[in-house]
Amino acid sequence: MTYKVSHIITGLNNGGAEGVLYRLCKYDSNHKHVVISMMGEGKYGPLLKEAGIEIHCLNMKPGRVSLSGLSRLFRLLKQNKPDVVQTWMYHADLIGGVVARLAGVKHVFWNVRHSTLEPGKSKRSTIWVAKACAFVSGLIPKKIVYCAHEAKVVHETLGYKKGKAEIIGNGYDLTQFSIDSGASIAFRTEIGSSVDENLIGMVGRYDPQKDHANLIDALGLVRNAGYNFKLVLIGRDLDANNQTLLNHIHDNQLTETVVLLGQRTDIPAVMNGLDLHVLSSSFGEAFPNVLAEAMACGTPCVTTDVGDAALIVGETGWVVPPKEPEALAYAIMQAIEEKQTNHQVWLDRKLACRNRIVENFSIEKMIANYHQAWFGGLK
Repeated sequence: MTYKVSHIITGLNNGGAEGVLYRLCKYDSNHKHVVISMMGEGKYGPLLKEAGIEIHCLNMKPGRVSLSGLSRLFRLLKQNKPDVVQTWMYHADLIGGVVARLAGVKHVFWNVRHSTLEPGKSKRSTIWVAKACAFVSGLIPKKIVYCAHEAKVVHETLGYKKGKAEIIGNGYDLTQFSIDSGASIAFRTEIGSSVDENLIGMVGRYDPQKDHANLIDALGLVRNAGYNFKLVLIGRDLDANNQTLLNHIHDNQLTETVVLLGQRTDIPAVMNGLDLHVLSSSFGEAFPNVLAEAMACGTPCVTTDVGDAALIVGETGWVVPPKEPEALAYAIMQAIEEKQTNHQVWLDRKLACRNRIVENFSIEKMIANYHQAWFGGLK
């Protein structure tokens, strides 16, 4: 049986939730999906249209709710008569969920993407909306989809209704993220890295939660211990205009070792080119996509213990406490030692990384889990 699913999301700019929504709609050909953005098309609007997905934009301004936008959302839901409404992120959970119920939709599902909500780190308005969601969570959603176990714990502590949780990890297109020796050679050639050089990288925007300072301090220790490597940093604001970052790199005597590449769209090629991917975040992660993307390309990971990072990595990599550069440095040195001294063990580790993502986080598995959550009570 074909069902109709309407998705309501805060916006369609570049982000983890937006990417998951895009993959879910694109690869689920068994059911009809309609996407409603409370703001504009962003990055993913054109991509969704290209995939044949119907989208509507309410064009509300960030942080502001308009009566015209709410009225249009209500009309769209009444016209489309979806079997299921899936909302994404706090503002859409609250506003979209309430409007959907007023429009007569009984099967409303929320989607929670954060694993931490801390004053001083998270926006005050975000915390307020999350608390409002907690207050009505017993009335609005039929189920609450959490992308990580840690997210469930944090939000149920905040007051989200217990007994409604569905934990669904992210899923990936494993034809796009796959082991590709040609892409690896091309990327390393581009940045002037030899095949034998230890190439370490981190993909993630410059943001306090990513804690690039922790990574730079750790690699300063690795350098002082006599290890040779090159570090590539990929993401927004990771470029020559970031003087704060440049100063920190200089203070750790890593200026000749670090390559800043800014934002890129060829992330599968980047992941294939790296020997080791490091995630140094101190907070704010729920289900870090970059770990799964790196591992799907056969690249082992060192990560801080944030969100569900340890669950993703399993026994294939190294997990250390946040904000401890000494522990991070030691794990990186362990990885370099293994790569340099035990080639077969390293190759086995790379294959184990790929297999763990294939077995647990494929796009097919994610879609099946959403279907079970959405339609289990409709059949």
